[in-house]
Amino acid sequence: MTSELTSSIDTRWPASQTKCPWMHPRFPTGTVTLLFCDIEGSTRLLQHLGGADYAHVLGVQRRLLRTAFQAWDGMEVDTTGDGCFTVFKHAASAVAAAVDAQRALAAYPWPRGVQVRVRMGLHTGEPGLFAEGYVGLDVHRAARICAAAQGGQILLSQATRTLVEHALPAGMRLQPMGRHRLKDLDHPEHLSALQAAGLCFGSRIHETRMAA
Repeated sequence: MTSELTSSIDTRWPASQTKCPWMHPRFPTGTVTLLFCDIEGSTRLLQHLGGADYAHVLGVQRRLLRTAFQAWDGMEVDTTGDGCFTVFKHAASAVAAAVDAQRALAAYPWPRGVQVRVRMGLHTGEPGLFAEGYVGLDVHRAARICAAAQGGQILLSQATRTLVEHALPAGMRLQPMGRHRLKDLDHPEHLSALQAAGLCFGSRIHETRMAA
């Protein structure tokens, strides 16, 4: 658990809840939408900026993400390096939060002319919630979908697409990206990229092979 999450728990929740935050009722159970994201090319970015400027970029990135995610009732599960894992009760909220976050990242005046491009993956499923957090193949699938995205791109699993495709706000659409095999998962996944004004849209995805 990160110090940021611990600090948030300590200030907002009773002390009796802090030893096992996942059991707090604000963390949704049952069918939830999982959002993973990280910075594309973070190692190259660190080498280019140096430690101090990269630390500033990382702090701003986390603040922009948290602001967007919390506005749509996202619950931060974990942060590791430049990545984060957030869970939403509703798929539509997760999609809206991802779009707001990408737009905020794209609009921010990053130092020294760099671009901070964050890749995002969303999947809806029913992971178990235990003392160690969310556990299950749905969590791994969401993380693999994030790894398949390009920087600035939002990729959705078929499960998430099914829940949101007929209720997308005006100006948003889903572009089918094909059926892909994700690392270490037995079954291929139909992936879709979310298109909207202010978002980067790539015509390809990373680290997968097309399924027959």
